[in-house]
Amino acid sequence: MIPIQDTVRSRTFPLVTWSLIALNVVVFFYEASLPPALQERFITTWGFVPARLFGGQVLWGLVTLFTSMFLHGGWFHLISNMWALYIFGDNVEDRMGPGRYLLFYILSGLAAALLQGALTPWSRVPMVGASGAISGVLGAYFLFYPQARVITWVPVFLFFGYYIDIPAVLYLGLWFFSQFYSGLFSLALPQGMQGGGVAWWAHIGGFLFGLLFARAFAPADRAPRWYPDEFWPW
Repeated sequence: MIPIQDTVRSRTFPLVTWSLIALNVVVFFYEASLPPALQERFITTWGFVPARLFGGQVLWGLVTLFTSMFLHGGWFHLISNMWALYIFGDNVEDRMGPGRYLLFYILSGLAAALLQGALTPWSRVPMVGASGAISGVLGAYFLFYPQARVITWVPVFLFFGYYIDIPAVLYLGLWFFSQFYSGLFSLALPQGMQGGGVAWWAHIGGFLFGLLFARAFAPADRAPRWYPDEFWPW
């Protein structure tokens, strides 16, 4: 299922969301412009390597917790992340305000990477991508707009499919449980097989951070407005 748009309009221009998208795209274009050997070195240097943080290189490990949020492993990785941020980020920014939203986004990314690193502290594979931070945004959206609708395209064959609209609480709930199931499966694998692939626990950590702490970033003066059911029953 591919989300196309949601049904909640933002009352303000999502400056931070668009700035984050632009920054990620600029960094990716720079990364893609490098020769393959330099690309690998660039990602190894600036990506988050759990063994670096938990193996003694604490300062550089902490630096890469931030920098890894703006790196991506390919076009699909970038586009899928930025598309999710575009769909869900504007409403969360609208609810929190730009300053709180930016802090929330960064802290979500940090919480996501730390959970993944704590569960795979031996891994020397760089972890890159905005997925953890965006998962925090999804967790906040789940909390703030559970009755919003997500218009979704369901592919059937190649480019043929159909559109359905799904309550956000169901769409994001199914997404979270798919991540959780995959995360549990990844922990059951032998240690050597856990070093690569998708950082499932970063997605889980980011989402849980958003779910648990988003309300602390939402000021009371930006409470519900003209969508009578967008906050029900939370």
